Amino acid sequence: MDDVKGVAVPASIGHDGHIPAVRSGVMGIGTGIVLFVIGAILVFAVNVEVEWVNLDMVGYILMGAGVVVFLIAIILMVRRRTTQSVTHTTDPAVGERVTRTETSTPDDPRV
Repeated sequence: MDDVKGVAVPASIGHDGHIPAVRSGVMGIGTGIVLFVIGAILVFAVNVEVEWVNLDMVGYILMGAGVVVFLIAIILMVRRRTTQSVTHTTDPAVGERVTRTETSTPDDPRV
């Protein structure tokens, strides 16, 4: 926890009150792209014959898996929207007051 003007805030919140947007959907998008690229390399760039595995088929499977992971990540990211706002107000008698408001879409269950 960092201490910003006497108010304890989580370390992930910057001193300017900015909350970084870290979403798992971005990682899913990257994973989907990586799977697709590795599959495309196996299909179109590797010309090696292996007896025990068909590298073209493995490449096509990886490309398909990459597309599926990419689409699922996009769908989950669109469904899970959260708006966060941080308001800093200074009351001379009490000190600084931090108000945080978070709103989510109805399909995003909060635990």
